[in-house]
Amino acid sequence: MNQTPQGKFIWRRIERICVRSVRTIVFALTYISAVSVFVMIAVTCADVLLRLPWINRPFVGAFDIVRIAGAVTLAAALPYTTAVKGHVAIEYFFHKLNHISRIIVDSVMRLLSITLFGFLGWRSVLYGTDLYHIGQVSQTLRIPIFWVPIFIGFCCFVVVLVVVHHLIYPQREMIKL
Repeated sequence: MNQTPQGKFIWRRIERICVRSVRTIVFALTYISAVSVFVMIAVTCADVLLRLPWINRPFVGAFDIVRIAGAVTLAAALPYTTAVKGHVAIEYFFHKLNHISRIIVDSVMRLLSITLFGFLGWRSVLYGTDLYHIGQVSQTLRIPIFWVPIFIGFCCFVVVLVVVHHLIYPQREMIKL
């Protein structure tokens, strides 16, 4: 089916908007990850300082905050790491393959990644809704924690979008370092 030049223009515009939207979400998650690291550092330092002998007042809930911030940090950093292709790869074996084999192996691995992260995202959201319904809270501060697995699921779905982009455009980088 032949498309008119105007039809191609519209599809390219939609494609650019989608890629730009995913890139914006990835960068927003990267900033969330950076803030979470800062929170972990600040809470840990405050807890250590407050435990000094002349103060002797530990930071109540430091463990809860650091645990939640750690989960948020890891989940929010995952889409950016995937977008810049920063994961560890077995390059030695991959470069021993011929061009067609590389394409096949790369495509199969990306399809497996889409399946894995799609499943992880789905199950995380279901787990978060279960935690919401039972009213699960953190140990010390009693903070509701249902949103943490839901956030992890959202980040997994963003990873799926990034991998789909890499599958459709294998030579084009989504984000350059």
